[in-house]
Amino acid sequence: MAAKRRTDEMRDRVVLGEFGVRNVHTTDFPGNYPGYEDAWDQRRFEEEFRVDVIREEEGALEFDMVGIDAAIANAFRRILLAEVPTMAVEKVFVYNNTSIVQDEILAHRLGLIPIRADPRLFEYRNQGDEEGTEIDTLQFQLKIKCSRNPQAAKESSDPNELYFNHKVYSKHMTWVPLGNQTDLFPEADFRPVHDDILIALLRPGQEIDVLMHCVKGIGKDHAKFSPVATASYRLLPDITLLQPVEDEAAELLQKCFSPGVIEIQNIKGKKVARVANARLDTFSREVFRHEGLKNLVRLARVRNHYIFSVESTGILPPDVLVSEAIKILMGKCQRFLNELDSVPME
Repeated sequence: MAAKRRTDEMRDRVVLGEFGVRNVHTTDFPGNYPGYEDAWDQRRFEEEFRVDVIREEEGALEFDMVGIDAAIANAFRRILLAEVPTMAVEKVFVYNNTSIVQDEILAHRLGLIPIRADPRLFEYRNQGDEEGTEIDTLQFQLKIKCSRNPQAAKESSDPNELYFNHKVYSKHMTWVPLGNQTDLFPEADFRPVHDDILIALLRPGQEIDVLMHCVKGIGKDHAKFSPVATASYRLLPDITLLQPVEDEAAELLQKCFSPGVIEIQNIKGKKVARVANARLDTFSREVFRHEGLKNLVRLARVRNHYIFSVESTGILPPDVLVSEAIKILMGKCQRFLNELDSVPME
């Protein structure tokens, strides 16, 4: 019985110890454990696999993906980071720039501004094409000049009072339709995701006049195309109290974990600790610093339960990014199957 319990722990849990981590390698391949049926079975996978949405906000999504291997989870994360396409500034035509910001730095800053445009409406620009078309390019113009405010008080030293247009923001970027884009996108509102991104500072007489071409691309080519601010996952924490922890030890145990993980109940006049919500813990392993507590707790993570956090840059909602990443992963799998079918059998 004890041997089976150790085997189950090795298969299902990643255990955090005082000086190391155990069971980090995947071992549930066919034939590795006598008495266990580890051959992949589609029916069993469909029964065990699930996705639970935990929290959904305007720009963030947290969900659980249960019943998959680390390789699949990491592939999904990498697709979100590097293979879901977006629109970003690729070419900057500088007609006039008398600000202190060099042309190259200005172009770089403009390229990193997220553009609110659905990339699914556009095609990839063909390599070598210099001129964009209405189906593969969005055009923006930034034309602004700083001037003095004649109504400003003479004793004032505040640039906001002394000058007009001395701060160049992303809101000053305006969409200039190419070809028949006005007809193609009659209700479109192509613009930067955020209006308050500071691009440059100007003084009277200085001006910026540039034209920008936005194209469709992926984060694998350049980070400016990445649709997420962050996409990460972690394994679900599993905290087990091996013995009852009471009174002062219970209060000390509560302080060793993130708020909300351990709660103290009053049972028959005694303060008794219990695990309230292990999900909230970050596993600082602070409990191992205390001799009286470190043998009373087992810290582990559930091997096949992944907590995903996706934060969008605002170009597309996070739920749309997740669905697009799934489509890309499915496409990769289909291409692999097609390659297998095309290999002649000997």
